[in-house]
Amino acid sequence: MPDTILVVEDEAPVARGLEYGLKAEGFAVVVAPNGKKALEAARSAHPRLVLLDVRLPDMSGFDVCRTMREEGMTLPIIMVTARDEEVDKVLGLELGADDYVVKPFSLRELVSRVRAALRRAYGELSSADGPASIRFGEVVVDLQSMRVERKGATVPLTPTEYRLLRHLVTNPDQVFGRESLLETVWGYDSSVDSQRTVDVHVRHLREKLEDDPASPRWFITVRGAGYRFSPKGE
Repeated sequence: MPDTILVVEDEAPVARGLEYGLKAEGFAVVVAPNGKKALEAARSAHPRLVLLDVRLPDMSGFDVCRTMREEGMTLPIIMVTARDEEVDKVLGLELGADDYVVKPFSLRELVSRVRAALRRAYGELSSADGPASIRFGEVVVDLQSMRVERKGATVPLTPTEYRLLRHLVTNPDQVFGRESLLETVWGYDSSVDSQRTVDVHVRHLREKLEDDPASPRWFITVRGAGYRFSPKGE
């Protein structure tokens, strides 16, 4: 059964082009012309990924993204922005988007991003080798069920947040540069502006899993080099 992509786009010619192109690549497609319809479709159609335009007639794509995350939807969200502006990219990531693409983009680039996001979210379960779970402080990462708990309560993570967490905790005390993390976790080559994506997602992990995100014990910044996971805490 093909993966269903929810395309949220108010410009009918653009929406038709995306629908045609994605279907030609083997995806099922549901199109929503505004934010309200997008939320209804996300609740009823259970898509595997959302391609979400920032500029919508009734509410912004940022509001749609925020609402989906507040309702506990953890499916991948790729924001689409019409302008190559840092504020749009960072705001989308802050609200829980997994990735972004900038108009105009080629269908080939878009499909590559979509497939990478789907692989991150659904294509990799834990290896049969290694521990079934990893504990640090009051956090338990169950690598079999992909479930994360802190103080006995489930911590909702987006697919990208979980994949980043899994990569770090299964490689303790190893330092990973932003370029390396983008290639491993996001599945594409680095660029200067896209490295900010890594910083935002690390901060999300700290906010969800650290007692004091401003002074992290577990997810450590290595100045000039990148990030590492400290299994004993610092």
